[in-house]
Amino acid sequence: MRIVFLTIIILLLLGLGGREFMSQEIAFQDKIYPGISINGKEFGGKTKEEVNEFFRTKNKNLKELWFTIVYDKTPIATLSGEMLNLGYSYHEVLDRAYLVGRSGNFWRRSYEKMMSLAELRKFPFRTGLRYDRKPVLDVLSQTKEANEKPAKNALFKFENGKVISFRQEEKGLKIRDEQFLQTFKEMIMELEKEIGNRALTLHSSVVEPEITLAKANNFGIEEFLAEGKSDFSHSIPERIHNIILATSKFEGVLIPKGESFSFNGTIGDISSYTGYKPAYIIKAGKTVLGDGGGVCQVSTTLFRAALNAGLPIVERTAHAYRVGYYENDSKPGFDATVFSPYVDLKIRNDTPASILIQTEIDKENNLLYFRFYGKKDDRKIEISPVTVYDVVPPLPSVNQDDPTLKKGMVKQVDFPAWGAKAIFSYKVTRGGGEVSFEKKFLSVYRPWAAVYLVGTSD
Repeated sequence: MRIVFLTIIILLLLGLGGREFMSQEIAFQDKIYPGISINGKEFGGKTKEEVNEFFRTKNKNLKELWFTIVYDKTPIATLSGEMLNLGYSYHEVLDRAYLVGRSGNFWRRSYEKMMSLAELRKFPFRTGLRYDRKPVLDVLSQTKEANEKPAKNALFKFENGKVISFRQEEKGLKIRDEQFLQTFKEMIMELEKEIGNRALTLHSSVVEPEITLAKANNFGIEEFLAEGKSDFSHSIPERIHNIILATSKFEGVLIPKGESFSFNGTIGDISSYTGYKPAYIIKAGKTVLGDGGGVCQVSTTLFRAALNAGLPIVERTAHAYRVGYYENDSKPGFDATVFSPYVDLKIRNDTPASILIQTEIDKENNLLYFRFYGKKDDRKIEISPVTVYDVVPPLPSVNQDDPTLKKGMVKQVDFPAWGAKAIFSYKVTRGGGEVSFEKKFLSVYRPWAAVYLVGTSD
Protein backbone atom coordinates (compact mmCIF):
# COMPACT_ATOMS: atom_id res chain seq x y z
CA MET A 1 0.00 0.00 0.00
CA ARG A 2 2.76 2.40 0.90
CA ILE A 3 4.47 1.64 -2.43
CA VAL A 4 1.24 2.66 -4.20
CA PHE A 5 1.04 5.93 -2.24
CA LEU A 6 4.71 6.62 -2.90
CA THR A 7 4.21 6.04 -6.62
CA ILE A 8 1.21 8.44 -6.64
CA ILE A 9 3.17 11.10 -4.79
CA ILE A 10 6.10 10.82 -7.19
CA LEU A 11 3.78 11.06 -10.19
CA LEU A 12 2.01 14.07 -8.70
CA LEU A 13 5.32 15.76 -7.97
CA LEU A 14 6.42 15.12 -11.54
CA GLY A 15 3.07 16.48 -12.78
CA LEU A 16 3.14 19.59 -10.61
CA GLY A 17 6.82 20.19 -10.77
CA GLY A 18 8.81 20.19 -7.58
CA ARG A 19 9.24 23.91 -7.38
CA GLU A 20 5.57 24.63 -8.11
CA PHE A 21 4.52 22.09 -5.49
CA MET A 22 6.77 23.68 -2.91
CA SER A 23 5.45 27.10 -3.85
CA GLN A 24 1.79 26.03 -3.40
CA GLU A 25 2.58 24.25 -0.17
CA ILE A 26 4.09 27.45 1.20
CA ALA A 27 1.06 29.47 -0.05
CA PHE A 28 -1.33 27.24 1.88
CA GLN A 29 0.88 26.92 4.96
CA ASP A 30 -1.76 28.39 7.32
CA LYS A 31 -4.77 28.13 5.04
CA ILE A 32 -7.26 25.49 4.11
CA TYR A 33 -6.22 23.48 1.09
CA PRO A 34 -8.09 23.74 -2.24
CA GLY A 35 -11.16 21.58 -2.91
CA ILE A 36 -12.28 21.68 0.71
CA SER A 37 -15.85 22.85 1.31
CA ILE A 38 -18.31 23.08 4.20
CA ASN A 39 -22.01 22.83 3.39
CA GLY A 40 -21.20 23.29 -0.30
CA LYS A 41 -19.19 26.50 0.15
CA GLU A 42 -15.57 26.37 -1.00
CA PHE A 43 -13.12 27.49 1.67
CA GLY A 44 -9.84 26.66 -0.07
CA GLY A 45 -7.32 29.42 0.54
CA LYS A 46 -9.13 30.73 3.65
CA THR A 47 -7.64 30.87 7.12
CA LYS A 48 -9.43 29.30 10.06
CA GLU A 49 -10.18 32.77 11.40
CA GLU A 50 -11.80 33.77 8.11
CA VAL A 51 -14.03 30.69 8.22
CA ASN A 52 -14.77 31.39 11.86
CA GLU A 53 -15.86 34.92 10.97
CA PHE A 54 -18.08 33.57 8.17
CA PHE A 55 -19.96 31.25 10.55
CA ARG A 56 -20.06 33.82 13.36
CA THR A 57 -21.86 36.19 10.99
CA LYS A 58 -24.19 33.38 9.91
CA ASN A 59 -25.03 32.58 13.51
CA LYS A 60 -25.55 36.23 14.41
CA ASN A 61 -28.11 36.56 11.58
CA LEU A 62 -29.82 33.34 12.62
CA LYS A 63 -30.22 34.51 16.21
CA GLU A 64 -32.00 37.64 15.01
CA LEU A 65 -34.73 35.61 13.29
CA TRP A 66 -38.30 35.24 14.63
CA PHE A 67 -40.48 32.15 14.47
CA THR A 68 -44.23 32.59 15.00
CA ILE A 69 -46.33 29.61 16.07
CA VAL A 70 -49.98 29.75 15.02
CA TYR A 71 -52.77 27.64 16.49
CA ASP A 72 -56.42 27.82 15.50
CA LYS A 73 -55.63 30.80 13.24
CA THR A 74 -54.19 32.73 16.20
CA PRO A 75 -50.51 33.40 16.95
CA ILE A 76 -49.78 31.79 20.31
CA ALA A 77 -46.02 32.26 20.61
CA THR A 78 -43.06 33.93 18.94
CA LEU A 79 -39.62 32.46 19.47
CA SER A 80 -36.38 34.16 18.49
CA GLY A 81 -33.28 32.46 17.17
CA GLU A 82 -31.57 33.72 20.33
CA MET A 83 -34.12 31.93 22.52
CA LEU A 84 -33.58 28.75 20.50
CA ASN A 85 -29.80 29.16 20.61
CA LEU A 86 -30.01 28.63 16.86
CA GLY A 87 -26.78 28.34 14.92
CA TYR A 88 -24.14 26.20 13.27
CA SER A 89 -21.96 24.10 15.54
CA TYR A 90 -19.04 24.31 13.13
CA HIS A 91 -15.85 24.25 15.19
CA GLU A 92 -15.26 20.51 15.02
CA VAL A 93 -15.98 20.39 11.29
CA LEU A 94 -13.69 23.37 10.70
CA ASP A 95 -10.91 21.61 12.58
CA ARG A 96 -11.37 18.50 10.43
CA ALA A 97 -11.40 20.56 7.24
CA TYR A 98 -8.23 22.38 8.26
CA LEU A 99 -6.48 19.06 9.06
CA VAL A 100 -6.87 17.82 5.47
CA GLY A 101 -3.27 17.64 4.22
CA ARG A 102 -1.98 18.11 7.76
CA SER A 103 -2.53 14.66 9.24
CA GLY A 104 0.09 13.20 11.58
CA ASN A 105 0.31 10.22 9.27
CA PHE A 106 2.91 10.94 6.59
CA TRP A 107 1.34 8.84 3.87
CA ARG A 108 -2.16 10.19 4.45
CA ARG A 109 -0.93 13.76 4.80
CA SER A 110 1.06 13.50 1.59
CA TYR A 111 -1.80 11.87 -0.33
CA GLU A 112 -4.40 14.47 0.74
CA LYS A 113 -2.07 17.37 0.07
CA MET A 114 -1.13 16.13 -3.41
CA MET A 115 -4.78 15.32 -4.37
CA SER A 116 -5.91 18.74 -3.18
CA LEU A 117 -3.17 20.79 -4.82
CA ALA A 118 -3.47 18.84 -8.07
CA GLU A 119 -7.27 19.39 -7.92
CA LEU A 120 -7.87 15.67 -8.36
CA ARG A 121 -10.20 15.26 -5.38
CA LYS A 122 -12.79 17.28 -3.46
CA PHE A 123 -13.08 17.11 0.31
CA PRO A 124 -16.67 18.10 1.24
CA PHE A 125 -17.74 18.53 4.87
CA ARG A 126 -21.14 19.23 6.41
CA THR A 127 -22.34 20.80 9.60
CA GLY A 128 -26.02 21.07 10.45
CA LEU A 129 -27.99 23.78 12.17
CA ARG A 130 -28.52 23.13 15.86
CA TYR A 131 -31.21 24.52 18.15
CA ASP A 132 -32.55 24.06 21.65
CA ARG A 133 -35.90 22.25 21.53
CA LYS A 134 -36.91 23.22 25.07
CA PRO A 135 -38.63 26.55 24.20
CA VAL A 136 -40.62 24.74 21.49
CA LEU A 137 -41.53 21.93 23.87
CA ASP A 138 -42.65 24.48 26.47
CA VAL A 139 -45.03 26.10 23.96
CA LEU A 140 -46.40 22.70 23.00
CA SER A 141 -46.87 21.73 26.64
CA GLN A 142 -48.78 24.93 27.44
CA THR A 143 -50.94 24.57 24.34
CA LYS A 144 -51.75 20.96 25.13
CA GLU A 145 -52.65 21.82 28.72
CA ALA A 146 -54.98 24.59 27.56
CA ASN A 147 -56.62 22.81 24.64
CA GLU A 148 -56.27 19.05 24.75
CA LYS A 149 -59.15 17.07 26.14
CA PRO A 150 -60.07 13.40 26.06
CA ALA A 151 -63.14 12.16 24.26
CA LYS A 152 -66.08 11.38 26.55
CA ASN A 153 -68.50 8.55 25.95
CA ALA A 154 -72.23 9.17 26.15
CA LEU A 155 -74.15 8.11 29.29
CA PHE A 156 -77.79 7.12 29.33
CA LYS A 157 -79.31 5.20 32.22
CA PHE A 158 -83.09 4.81 32.36
CA GLU A 159 -84.76 3.68 35.59
CA ASN A 160 -88.29 3.99 36.98
CA GLY A 161 -89.56 6.03 34.07
CA LYS A 162 -86.77 8.63 34.12
CA VAL A 163 -83.26 9.03 32.79
CA ILE A 164 -81.18 9.16 35.96
CA SER A 165 -77.76 9.37 34.35
CA PHE A 166 -77.14 11.30 31.16
CA ARG A 167 -74.30 12.80 29.21
CA GLN A 168 -74.03 13.53 25.55
CA GLU A 169 -70.84 12.26 23.97
CA GLU A 170 -68.06 14.77 23.64
CA LYS A 171 -65.38 14.72 21.02
CA GLY A 172 -61.85 15.06 22.28
CA LEU A 173 -58.97 17.06 20.89
CA LYS A 174 -55.32 16.13 20.54
CA ILE A 175 -52.49 18.49 19.65
CA ARG A 176 -50.36 16.99 16.90
CA ASP A 177 -47.10 17.76 18.66
CA GLU A 178 -44.93 15.08 17.06
CA GLN A 179 -45.93 16.25 13.59
CA PHE A 180 -45.19 19.85 14.58
CA LEU A 181 -41.74 18.98 15.94
CA GLN A 182 -40.86 17.27 12.66
CA THR A 183 -42.15 20.25 10.66
CA PHE A 184 -40.21 22.62 12.90
CA LYS A 185 -37.05 20.61 12.34
CA GLU A 186 -37.56 20.67 8.57
CA MET A 187 -38.10 24.42 8.70
CA ILE A 188 -34.81 24.87 10.55
CA MET A 189 -33.05 22.85 7.87
CA GLU A 190 -34.53 25.11 5.17
CA LEU A 191 -32.70 28.03 6.76
CA GLU A 192 -29.46 26.58 5.37
CA LYS A 193 -30.73 27.58 1.90
CA GLU A 194 -32.57 30.78 2.70
CA ILE A 195 -32.50 32.76 5.94
CA GLY A 196 -35.74 34.51 6.93
CA ASN A 197 -38.46 34.75 9.55
CA ARG A 198 -40.99 31.92 9.52
CA ALA A 199 -44.54 31.15 10.67
CA LEU A 200 -45.63 27.61 11.44
CA THR A 201 -49.10 26.28 12.12
CA LEU A 202 -49.70 23.88 14.98
CA HIS A 203 -52.48 21.45 14.10
CA SER A 204 -54.84 19.36 16.20
CA SER A 205 -56.96 16.28 15.59
CA VAL A 206 -60.46 15.43 16.73
CA VAL A 207 -60.69 12.34 18.93
CA GLU A 208 -63.95 10.50 18.40
CA PRO A 209 -65.70 8.89 21.41
CA GLU A 210 -66.29 5.17 21.35
CA ILE A 211 -69.91 5.36 22.56
CA THR A 212 -72.24 7.95 21.05
CA LEU A 213 -75.63 8.94 22.42
CA ALA A 214 -77.30 7.05 19.58
CA LYS A 215 -75.58 3.85 20.75
CA ALA A 216 -76.29 4.44 24.44
CA ASN A 217 -80.11 4.28 24.34
CA ASN A 218 -83.03 2.55 22.67
CA PHE A 219 -85.29 5.61 22.42
CA GLY A 220 -83.83 6.98 19.20
CA ILE A 221 -82.22 9.92 21.01
CA GLU A 222 -79.11 11.01 19.14
CA GLU A 223 -78.42 14.71 19.61
CA PHE A 224 -79.19 18.08 21.13
CA LEU A 225 -82.37 19.66 19.73
CA ALA A 226 -82.96 23.02 21.37
CA GLU A 227 -82.71 25.10 24.52
CA GLY A 228 -84.96 27.43 26.46
CA LYS A 229 -83.56 29.98 28.89
CA SER A 230 -84.98 32.46 31.39
CA ASP A 231 -83.55 34.88 33.94
CA PHE A 232 -85.00 34.84 37.46
CA SER A 233 -82.95 37.74 38.85
CA HIS A 234 -84.54 39.71 41.73
CA SER A 235 -86.45 36.64 42.95
CA ILE A 236 -86.90 36.28 46.70
CA PRO A 237 -85.29 33.19 48.31
CA GLU A 238 -88.64 31.40 48.63
CA ARG A 239 -89.29 31.84 44.91
CA ILE A 240 -85.84 30.50 44.05
CA HIS A 241 -86.47 27.49 46.29
CA ASN A 242 -89.68 26.76 44.39
CA ILE A 243 -87.97 27.15 41.01
CA ILE A 244 -85.32 24.62 42.00
CA LEU A 245 -87.89 22.17 43.37
CA ALA A 246 -90.22 22.45 40.37
CA THR A 247 -87.34 22.12 37.90
CA SER A 248 -86.24 18.87 39.54
CA LYS A 249 -89.56 17.27 38.52
CA PHE A 250 -88.61 17.57 34.85
CA GLU A 251 -84.99 16.45 34.96
CA GLY A 252 -84.65 13.21 32.97
CA VAL A 253 -88.28 13.12 31.81
CA LEU A 254 -88.91 11.47 28.44
CA ILE A 255 -91.62 12.62 26.05
CA PRO A 256 -92.39 9.59 23.87
CA LYS A 257 -92.56 10.00 20.13
CA GLY A 258 -96.01 11.06 18.97
CA GLU A 259 -97.35 11.86 22.44
CA SER A 260 -98.48 15.07 24.10
CA PHE A 261 -96.83 16.37 27.24
CA SER A 262 -98.62 18.11 30.10
CA PHE A 263 -96.72 20.40 32.43
CA ASN A 264 -99.27 19.97 35.22
CA GLY A 265 -99.37 16.22 34.73
CA THR A 266 -95.64 16.01 35.19
CA ILE A 267 -95.11 18.42 38.08
CA GLY A 268 -97.89 16.99 40.24
CA ASP A 269 -99.18 18.61 43.41
CA ILE A 270 -97.85 22.09 44.19
CA SER A 271 -98.34 22.80 47.88
CA SER A 272 -96.59 23.02 51.21
CA TYR A 273 -97.15 19.26 51.54
CA THR A 274 -94.80 18.67 48.59
CA GLY A 275 -92.14 21.09 49.79
CA TYR A 276 -93.13 24.38 48.16
CA LYS A 277 -92.82 27.68 50.03
CA PRO A 278 -95.12 30.73 49.89
CA ALA A 279 -94.10 33.25 47.23
CA TYR A 280 -96.01 35.72 45.08
CA ILE A 281 -98.56 34.32 42.62
CA ILE A 282 -101.43 35.82 40.63
CA LYS A 283 -104.76 34.63 42.04
CA ALA A 284 -108.27 36.06 41.65
CA GLY A 285 -106.94 39.23 40.07
CA LYS A 286 -104.42 39.89 42.81
CA THR A 287 -100.77 39.26 43.51
CA VAL A 288 -100.75 37.25 46.71
CA LEU A 289 -98.46 34.92 48.59
CA GLY A 290 -99.24 31.33 47.70
CA ASP A 291 -97.55 27.95 47.71
CA GLY A 292 -95.43 27.45 44.60
CA GLY A 293 -94.77 31.03 43.57
CA GLY A 294 -92.07 30.79 40.89
CA VAL A 295 -93.32 27.62 39.21
CA CYS A 296 -94.33 29.73 36.20
CA GLN A 297 -90.63 30.52 35.69
CA VAL A 298 -90.25 26.82 34.96
CA SER A 299 -93.24 26.59 32.62
CA THR A 300 -92.05 29.71 30.80
CA THR A 301 -88.60 28.22 30.26
CA LEU A 302 -90.06 24.96 28.98
CA PHE A 303 -92.35 26.92 26.62
CA ARG A 304 -89.31 28.69 25.15
CA ALA A 305 -87.47 25.38 24.66
CA ALA A 306 -90.50 23.92 22.87
CA LEU A 307 -90.65 26.93 20.54
CA ASN A 308 -86.96 26.67 19.72
CA ALA A 309 -87.36 22.93 19.05
CA GLY A 310 -90.22 23.56 16.62
CA LEU A 311 -92.76 21.51 18.58
CA PRO A 312 -96.51 21.97 18.27
CA ILE A 313 -97.84 24.03 21.21
CA VAL A 314 -101.16 22.46 22.14
CA GLU A 315 -102.02 24.75 25.06
CA ARG A 316 -100.43 27.91 26.44
CA THR A 317 -101.74 30.84 28.51
CA ALA A 318 -100.07 34.19 29.11
CA HIS A 319 -99.96 35.82 32.53
CA ALA A 320 -102.65 38.33 33.50
CA TYR A 321 -100.09 41.12 33.60
CA ARG A 322 -96.49 41.69 32.58
CA VAL A 323 -94.21 40.03 35.08
CA GLY A 324 -90.73 41.51 35.29
CA TYR A 325 -89.00 38.15 35.70
CA TYR A 326 -90.00 37.13 32.18
CA GLU A 327 -88.73 40.32 30.62
CA ASN A 328 -85.28 40.21 32.24
CA ASP A 329 -83.96 38.61 29.06
CA SER A 330 -86.91 38.57 26.67
CA LYS A 331 -89.50 40.69 24.95
CA PRO A 332 -93.09 40.42 26.28
CA GLY A 333 -95.12 37.45 25.07
CA PHE A 334 -92.73 34.60 25.74
CA ASP A 335 -94.17 33.57 29.11
CA ALA A 336 -96.48 30.70 30.02
CA THR A 337 -98.52 30.54 33.20
CA VAL A 338 -99.90 27.39 34.81
CA PHE A 339 -102.47 26.86 37.55
CA SER A 340 -103.57 23.30 38.12
CA PRO A 341 -105.99 21.94 37.15
CA TYR A 342 -107.40 24.74 34.98
CA VAL A 343 -104.43 26.30 33.22
CA ASP A 344 -101.80 24.02 31.70
CA LEU A 345 -98.92 24.08 29.25
CA LYS A 346 -99.10 21.26 26.71
CA ILE A 347 -96.79 20.41 23.85
CA ARG A 348 -96.65 17.50 21.40
CA ASN A 349 -93.64 15.50 20.32
CA ASP A 350 -93.91 15.08 16.56
CA THR A 351 -90.18 14.41 16.07
CA PRO A 352 -88.74 11.07 14.85
CA ALA A 353 -87.77 9.94 18.39
CA SER A 354 -88.44 10.41 22.07
CA ILE A 355 -87.41 13.72 23.59
CA LEU A 356 -85.31 13.84 26.75
CA ILE A 357 -85.56 16.87 29.02
CA GLN A 358 -82.42 18.02 30.78
CA THR A 359 -82.31 21.05 33.06
CA GLU A 360 -79.69 23.36 34.53
CA ILE A 361 -79.91 26.05 37.20
CA ASP A 362 -77.12 28.61 37.20
CA LYS A 363 -77.52 30.07 40.70
CA GLU A 364 -74.62 32.46 40.29
CA ASN A 365 -76.20 34.20 37.28
CA ASN A 366 -79.86 33.43 38.13
CA LEU A 367 -80.44 31.54 34.89
CA LEU A 368 -82.65 28.54 34.24
CA TYR A 369 -82.16 26.26 31.25
CA PHE A 370 -84.33 23.54 29.70
CA ARG A 371 -82.56 21.47 27.04
CA PHE A 372 -84.22 18.97 24.71
CA TYR A 373 -82.40 15.98 23.24
CA GLY A 374 -83.79 13.73 20.53
CA LYS A 375 -83.42 13.28 16.79
CA LYS A 376 -83.50 16.12 14.31
CA ASP A 377 -85.45 16.15 11.08
CA ASP A 378 -85.74 18.67 8.26
CA ARG A 379 -88.08 21.09 10.04
CA LYS A 380 -87.54 24.81 9.77
CA ILE A 381 -88.65 27.15 12.57
CA GLU A 382 -89.72 30.74 12.04
CA ILE A 383 -90.46 33.00 15.02
CA SER A 384 -91.33 36.55 14.07
CA PRO A 385 -90.27 39.61 16.07
CA VAL A 386 -92.74 40.52 18.81
CA THR A 387 -95.11 43.40 18.18
CA VAL A 388 -96.07 45.24 21.38
CA TYR A 389 -99.02 47.64 21.11
CA ASP A 390 -101.90 49.22 23.04
CA VAL A 391 -99.46 50.07 25.80
CA VAL A 392 -101.13 51.72 28.79
CA PRO A 393 -99.65 52.93 32.10
CA PRO A 394 -100.19 51.15 35.41
CA LEU A 395 -103.40 51.81 37.31
CA PRO A 396 -103.28 54.32 40.18
CA SER A 397 -101.90 52.97 43.43
CA VAL A 398 -104.37 51.54 45.94
CA ASN A 399 -104.17 51.92 49.72
CA GLN A 400 -105.98 49.37 51.85
CA ASP A 401 -106.51 49.59 55.62
CA ASP A 402 -105.06 46.67 57.49
CA PRO A 403 -105.92 46.27 61.19
CA THR A 404 -103.17 43.68 61.58
CA LEU A 405 -100.51 46.34 61.06
CA LYS A 406 -99.72 49.11 63.51
CA LYS A 407 -100.54 52.69 62.62
CA GLY A 408 -97.88 54.32 60.50
CA MET A 409 -96.77 51.04 58.94
CA VAL A 410 -97.13 50.64 55.18
CA LYS A 411 -96.53 47.36 53.38
CA GLN A 412 -96.53 46.95 49.59
CA VAL A 413 -98.25 43.73 48.54
CA ASP A 414 -98.75 44.32 44.83
CA PHE A 415 -96.64 46.01 42.22
CA PRO A 416 -97.42 48.24 39.25
CA ALA A 417 -97.18 46.94 35.69
CA TRP A 418 -97.83 48.50 32.31
CA GLY A 419 -100.64 47.01 30.29
CA ALA A 420 -100.03 45.95 26.69
CA LYS A 421 -100.76 43.46 23.97
CA ALA A 422 -97.94 41.39 22.50
CA ILE A 423 -98.14 39.16 19.46
CA PHE A 424 -95.70 37.03 17.49
CA SER A 425 -96.06 34.40 14.77
CA TYR A 426 -94.72 30.89 15.07
CA LYS A 427 -94.46 28.63 12.03
CA VAL A 428 -92.87 25.22 11.54
CA THR A 429 -92.34 23.87 8.04
CA ARG A 430 -90.89 20.66 6.69
CA GLY A 431 -88.42 20.08 3.88
CA GLY A 432 -90.83 20.64 1.01
CA GLY A 433 -92.21 23.82 2.55
CA GLU A 434 -95.27 22.07 3.98
CA VAL A 435 -96.51 23.80 7.13
CA SER A 436 -96.73 21.35 10.02
CA PHE A 437 -97.71 23.88 12.70
CA GLU A 438 -98.57 27.55 12.63
CA LYS A 439 -99.97 29.84 15.29
CA LYS A 440 -100.09 33.46 16.39
CA PHE A 441 -99.46 33.87 20.10
CA LEU A 442 -101.41 36.82 21.45
CA SER A 443 -100.79 37.92 25.02
CA VAL A 444 -103.15 40.47 26.57
CA TYR A 445 -101.63 42.02 29.68
CA ARG A 446 -103.82 44.12 31.93
CA PRO A 447 -102.46 47.29 33.56
CA TRP A 448 -101.76 46.60 37.20
CA ALA A 449 -101.84 48.79 40.26
CA ALA A 450 -99.50 48.90 43.19
CA VAL A 451 -101.31 47.96 46.40
CA TYR A 452 -100.19 49.18 49.83
CA LEU A 453 -101.50 47.92 53.15
CA VAL A 454 -101.80 50.76 55.66
CA GLY A 455 -101.75 49.85 59.36
CA THR A 456 -104.72 50.95 61.50
CA SER A 457 -104.03 49.08 64.75
CA ASP A 458 -103.13 51.07 67.86
